[in-house]
Amino acid sequence: MTTRMKQLTWSRLDKAARHDVLARPAVTSNPELGEQIARIIRQVRENGDEALRELTLRFDQLELEALRVDAEETRLAEQQVSDDARAAIATAIRNIKSFHTAQLADPIRVETAPGVICERINRPIGAVGLYVPAGSAPLPSTAIMLAVPAQLAQCPVSIICTPPRPDGRADPAVVVAARMCGITEIFKVGGAQAIAAMAYGTQSIPKVDKVFGPGNAWVTAAKTAVAADAAGAALDMPAGPSEVMVLADGSTDPRFVALDLLSQAEHGPDSQAILVCTDAGFADAVATAIEAALPTLPRREIIERSLKHSVCLLVDSLADGIGIANDYAAEHLIIQINNPRQYIDLINNAGSIFLGPWTPESVGDYCSGTNHVLPTYGFARNYSGLSVRDFQKQLTLQELTRTGLEGLAPTVLTLAGLEGLEAHAQAVVVRLSGSDCS
Repeated sequence: MTTRMKQLTWSRLDKAARHDVLARPAVTSNPELGEQIARIIRQVRENGDEALRELTLRFDQLELEALRVDAEETRLAEQQVSDDARAAIATAIRNIKSFHTAQLADPIRVETAPGVICERINRPIGAVGLYVPAGSAPLPSTAIMLAVPAQLAQCPVSIICTPPRPDGRADPAVVVAARMCGITEIFKVGGAQAIAAMAYGTQSIPKVDKVFGPGNAWVTAAKTAVAADAAGAALDMPAGPSEVMVLADGSTDPRFVALDLLSQAEHGPDSQAILVCTDAGFADAVATAIEAALPTLPRREIIERSLKHSVCLLVDSLADGIGIANDYAAEHLIIQINNPRQYIDLINNAGSIFLGPWTPESVGDYCSGTNHVLPTYGFARNYSGLSVRDFQKQLTLQELTRTGLEGLAPTVLTLAGLEGLEAHAQAVVVRLSGSDCS
């Protein structure tokens, strides 16, 4: 099969063709997905752990007795993770903790008028469920990205669900990374059934208030479904199959761009890699570099499937390229152009941005400090990447003195009159009609 990305000239495409070429493959590949997800959620709600075992047998071809990673499995996992791997995990935790600690916000206290105090205070979400995908590759880095902000926010209950390996165990690196972050409750359940289990609870898995983490189209659809149910659990964001857009002007090494594209394509066959380029010769050089690198990569088959729906778009100007980037709203946006910082103010929609030749997307995936749980499917238009704030609630409070209430009374009475809400007005009047609450 060919591994060369399709190359299209943007100015020659009409509106419909432009829409089609930027469509996410995972969104359009399974029109019956919603019905299938609903059946899985219903099965888990009705049958709990029994349903999880049945679905694990169906989807993972595994018969599991215990769903929880116990002390013995944890001990074996720790034996299997090398000192070098543990040191790398520790470095990633340190950097991610450093960046996310800076996100902790102090309470706000403002006297909006004399005697009128308004405040905002932070509280952790009581119980959070962290989904760590496995699929064709385990993701201990995701365990870190989810667990660090959960711990910084001081969520009282934090659990992890992750798919089991063929041997029936959780991936050892995921277990060790979770433990190093302070998470001890780990369950060997994957896919939409894991999201349902965390959202509604089972005999083994506690119900949580909010579910977090990326996943395939099934996981993303399940998160959306449980978030729409008042009895379910909120979701962090639509975070599905990985995607990258590289904006290039031909000023860097084409191998850099090729490997950034390939690093996203190797996540899974439903990942998407897009090159937007002002230089046709450079685009050809990138394609050649992809073909040269591909035979050396162990996940070649997955990459080739991903490249089927990847594309190179030739544009007349960087302005056109930036317009495409904002329309597409990529999970990862890599800007490989001269002096990239001068264009930052023009970028409005992206999950995470990578600037210049020495910033491969890989560092954001693992250890620069930013979070790699990012909105996909174009939701970067209205969602942000994961932060400590996502694990917290912001409560507002107000406290008035009598003087403060006297000052606001005319405004309240007037607005209550405009809305026809007399009890609102009387709640003020009764306080100011001679009573002394001091």
